[in-house]
Amino acid sequence: MKCPACNFSDSRVLDSRPVGDGGSIKRRRECPNCGKRFTTYEVIDTVPVTVIKRNGDREFFDKHKLSLGIKRACQKRPVDADQIANSIEAELQNSIITEISSKQIGEMVLSRLRDCDIVSYIRFASVYREFKDIESFMQEIKALSKKSKNSGRKGGIK
Repeated sequence: MKCPACNFSDSRVLDSRPVGDGGSIKRRRECPNCGKRFTTYEVIDTVPVTVIKRNGDREFFDKHKLSLGIKRACQKRPVDADQIANSIEAELQNSIITEISSKQIGEMVLSRLRDCDIVSYIRFASVYREFKDIESFMQEIKALSKKSKNSGRKGGIK
Protein backbone atom coordinates (compact mmCIF):
# COMPACT_ATOMS: atom_id res chain seq x y z
CA MET A 1 0.00 0.00 0.00
CA LYS A 2 1.47 3.34 -1.07
CA CYS A 3 1.88 6.09 1.51
CA PRO A 4 -0.49 9.01 0.75
CA ALA A 5 2.11 11.53 2.02
CA CYS A 6 5.37 10.50 0.33
CA ASN A 7 4.19 7.86 -2.19
CA PHE A 8 6.57 5.27 -0.74
CA SER A 9 5.52 1.87 -2.11
CA ASP A 10 5.39 0.00 1.19
CA SER A 11 3.76 0.39 4.59
CA ARG A 12 3.61 -1.48 7.87
CA VAL A 13 0.30 -2.68 9.36
CA LEU A 14 -0.03 -1.55 13.00
CA ASP A 15 -3.55 -2.76 13.74
CA SER A 16 -6.36 -4.67 11.97
CA ARG A 17 -9.97 -5.03 13.04
CA PRO A 18 -13.24 -6.07 11.41
CA VAL A 19 -15.74 -3.34 10.56
CA GLY A 20 -19.52 -3.64 10.86
CA ASP A 21 -20.76 -7.15 10.13
CA GLY A 22 -17.28 -8.42 9.37
CA GLY A 23 -17.52 -7.79 5.63
CA SER A 24 -14.54 -5.45 5.68
CA ILE A 25 -11.32 -4.87 7.62
CA LYS A 26 -9.94 -1.56 8.87
CA ARG A 27 -6.14 -1.39 8.96
CA ARG A 28 -3.97 1.26 10.62
CA ARG A 29 -0.72 1.57 8.72
CA GLU A 30 2.56 3.43 9.06
CA CYS A 31 4.98 4.44 6.35
CA PRO A 32 8.55 3.31 7.19
CA ASN A 33 9.92 6.11 5.01
CA CYS A 34 8.23 9.23 6.46
CA GLY A 35 6.47 7.87 9.57
CA LYS A 36 3.00 9.04 8.42
CA ARG A 37 0.11 6.97 9.80
CA PHE A 38 -3.01 6.34 7.74
CA THR A 39 -6.04 4.07 7.61
CA THR A 40 -7.10 1.69 4.83
CA TYR A 41 -10.19 -0.45 4.39
CA GLU A 42 -10.17 -3.87 2.79
CA VAL A 43 -13.41 -5.28 1.35
CA ILE A 44 -14.26 -8.38 -0.63
CA ASP A 45 -14.57 -7.67 -4.32
CA THR A 46 -17.79 -9.24 -5.56
CA VAL A 47 -19.14 -9.83 -9.03
CA PRO A 48 -22.27 -7.70 -9.50
CA VAL A 49 -25.50 -9.60 -10.08
CA THR A 50 -27.77 -8.21 -12.79
CA VAL A 51 -31.54 -8.34 -12.24
CA ILE A 52 -33.74 -8.79 -15.29
CA LYS A 53 -36.98 -6.90 -14.64
CA ARG A 54 -40.42 -7.97 -15.87
CA ASN A 55 -40.30 -5.41 -18.70
CA GLY A 56 -36.88 -6.69 -19.83
CA ASP A 57 -34.83 -3.84 -18.35
CA ARG A 58 -31.64 -4.80 -16.55
CA GLU A 59 -30.21 -3.26 -13.40
CA PHE A 60 -27.71 -4.23 -10.74
CA PHE A 61 -29.05 -6.05 -7.69
CA ASP A 62 -29.85 -3.53 -4.95
CA LYS A 63 -30.19 -5.05 -1.48
CA HIS A 64 -31.59 -1.79 -0.11
CA LYS A 65 -34.41 -1.82 -2.66
CA LEU A 66 -35.18 -5.47 -1.84
CA SER A 67 -35.12 -4.74 1.88
CA LEU A 68 -37.61 -1.87 1.49
CA GLY A 69 -40.07 -4.13 -0.33
CA ILE A 70 -39.78 -6.79 2.35
CA LYS A 71 -40.14 -4.18 5.13
CA ARG A 72 -43.44 -3.00 3.65
CA ALA A 73 -44.80 -6.54 3.77
CA CYS A 74 -43.46 -7.12 7.29
CA GLN A 75 -44.63 -3.85 8.81
CA LYS A 76 -45.69 -4.39 12.44
CA ARG A 77 -44.84 -8.08 12.17
CA PRO A 78 -42.14 -10.02 14.07
CA VAL A 79 -39.95 -10.44 10.98
CA ASP A 80 -36.43 -9.12 10.40
CA ALA A 81 -36.64 -7.86 6.80
CA ASP A 82 -32.95 -6.98 6.72
CA GLN A 83 -32.02 -10.54 7.69
CA ILE A 84 -34.11 -11.90 4.81
CA ALA A 85 -32.54 -9.41 2.37
CA ASN A 86 -29.05 -10.28 3.68
CA SER A 87 -29.67 -14.01 3.23
CA ILE A 88 -30.88 -13.49 -0.35
CA GLU A 89 -27.89 -11.28 -1.14
CA ALA A 90 -25.53 -13.88 0.34
CA GLU A 91 -27.17 -16.65 -1.67
CA LEU A 92 -26.79 -14.64 -4.87
CA GLN A 93 -23.16 -13.72 -4.12
CA ASN A 94 -22.28 -17.33 -3.27
CA SER A 95 -23.81 -18.70 -6.44
CA ILE A 96 -22.17 -18.68 -9.84
CA ILE A 97 -24.98 -16.76 -11.51
CA THR A 98 -24.44 -13.23 -12.77
CA GLU A 99 -28.02 -12.66 -13.95
CA ILE A 100 -31.32 -13.44 -12.27
CA SER A 101 -34.92 -12.49 -13.01
CA SER A 102 -36.90 -10.35 -10.61
CA LYS A 103 -39.43 -13.21 -10.60
CA GLN A 104 -36.81 -15.59 -9.16
CA ILE A 105 -35.89 -13.06 -6.46
CA GLY A 106 -39.56 -12.64 -5.61
CA GLU A 107 -39.92 -16.41 -5.23
CA MET A 108 -36.88 -16.44 -2.93
CA VAL A 109 -38.54 -13.80 -0.73
CA LEU A 110 -41.86 -15.66 -0.72
CA SER A 111 -40.14 -18.89 0.26
CA ARG A 112 -38.47 -17.25 3.26
CA LEU A 113 -41.61 -15.38 4.32
CA ARG A 114 -43.72 -18.53 4.04
CA ASP A 115 -41.40 -20.21 6.52
CA CYS A 116 -41.38 -17.39 9.08
CA ASP A 117 -44.63 -15.37 8.91
CA ILE A 118 -47.78 -16.16 6.93
CA VAL A 119 -49.24 -12.64 7.23
CA SER A 120 -46.08 -11.08 5.77
CA TYR A 121 -46.12 -13.74 3.07
CA ILE A 122 -49.70 -12.86 2.06
CA ARG A 123 -48.89 -9.12 2.05
CA PHE A 124 -45.84 -9.63 -0.15
CA ALA A 125 -47.63 -12.10 -2.43
CA SER A 126 -50.57 -9.73 -2.94
CA VAL A 127 -48.25 -7.13 -4.45
CA TYR A 128 -45.76 -9.49 -6.09
CA ARG A 129 -48.35 -11.74 -7.74
CA GLU A 130 -50.58 -8.76 -8.56
CA PHE A 131 -53.85 -10.25 -7.35
CA LYS A 132 -56.58 -8.75 -9.53
CA ASP A 133 -59.58 -9.81 -7.47
CA ILE A 134 -60.65 -11.43 -4.22
CA GLU A 135 -60.87 -14.86 -5.88
CA SER A 136 -57.16 -14.96 -6.77
CA PHE A 137 -56.38 -13.79 -3.24
CA MET A 138 -58.53 -16.58 -1.75
CA GLN A 139 -56.89 -19.19 -4.00
CA GLU A 140 -53.49 -18.23 -2.57
CA ILE A 141 -54.80 -18.48 0.99
CA LYS A 142 -56.37 -21.90 0.28
CA ALA A 143 -53.11 -23.15 -1.24
CA LEU A 144 -51.24 -21.96 1.86
CA SER A 145 -53.80 -23.63 4.10
CA LYS A 146 -53.33 -26.97 2.30
CA LYS A 147 -49.54 -26.69 2.54
CA SER A 148 -49.63 -25.92 6.26
CA LYS A 149 -52.00 -28.85 6.93
CA ASN A 150 -49.86 -31.24 4.87
CA SER A 151 -46.64 -30.16 6.56
CA GLY A 152 -48.18 -30.22 10.03
CA ARG A 153 -46.96 -26.68 10.69
CA LYS A 154 -48.38 -24.83 13.63
CA GLY A 155 -49.44 -21.22 13.27
CA GLY A 156 -50.68 -21.71 9.72
CA ILE A 157 -53.93 -20.48 8.31
CA LYS A 158 -57.07 -22.21 9.56
